[in-house]
Formats: sequence, structure tokens, C-alpha cells
Amino acid sequence: MDWCIIGRKVKRFNLLEGVTVYQNYQSKKKSILMVILLTIITCGIYSLFWLYQTTQDLTEYSEDYRLTPGMSVLLTIITCGLYQIYWWYRIADIFITAQEKTKFPRINDNKVLFVVLAIFGLDIINMAILQSDMNQVWESADFASQSVTQDTDDWTDY
Repeated sequence: MDWCIIGRKVKRFNLLEGVTVYQNYQSKKKSILMVILLTIITCGIYSLFWLYQTTQDLTEYSEDYRLTPGMSVLLTIITCGLYQIYWWYRIADIFITAQEKTKFPRINDNKVLFVVLAIFGLDIINMAILQSDMNQVWESADFASQSVTQDTDDWTDY
């Protein structure tokens, strides 16, 4: 057994089994206005970066790997955006899984809304809606991970 010191907390763990790493989900929050402005200023190039980052964040958090970030961006480029209609449907489903994981009250199911807006080329509205909902979930996830680490852990304060 070894000891791990993080800040003022100490945890005893077995090197072979590893240790759970707690993440700061507040760092995943993005300003909705900046997402919209960067998408407009870069003529949509930022939306590909945002698509990659959003896919990565949500799939990792929800542990639902039906979408991969790199393949999502590649297929969106190759199909001239047609794949993105499917992506909006699937990412809404993965987002619901992330909400359930945080015990966050389910906001609503935006699958149909996302698909309809994507068909009419209004992806920027979808981005704003999803980013707003994700910001709420990241706040809830950060709070949930803090309450778990404070109540039911084997850390010792010194």
C-alpha cells in the first residue's frame, strides 16, 4: 500500500488497483455567447472544434461511446454536414444519459428539435441550447462529485 497526498487530503491506495480521479467539471463550461460568436467569426470552423470537444466530453462523462469525436468531425466534413443531422440526434441521447448520471432533473428531450433545426441549417441554435444544458449538467456533476468525496470516502484530513 502507498499513500497519495493531494492538497491537505491523504488517501491510501493500492498501486495495482489505481485510484479514482475526481475531475473539476466547472472547467468544461463554456460561454454560450462566445460559442456563437466564435462560430460566426470563423465561418463555422469553430463549430467543428466544438463538435469534437462536446462529443469527447459527453461520451467520456456518460461512458456511452456510440460516437467518437474524430470520426464525428471527419464524417461531418466528408458528408458536407449531412452526418451532423444524425450527430444531433445521437448527442441528445448521450446528453440524457449524462443527465441521469448526475441525478440532474431531466430538462427535456431535444432530439426532435435538434434534428428539425439541423435540417433547416440552424445548427448554431442547437449549439446554444446544448451548451446551455451542458453548463447546467457540469455544475450539477461538480456538486455531485464534491458531495460524494466529502461524505463517503476514505480520505483523512490532516
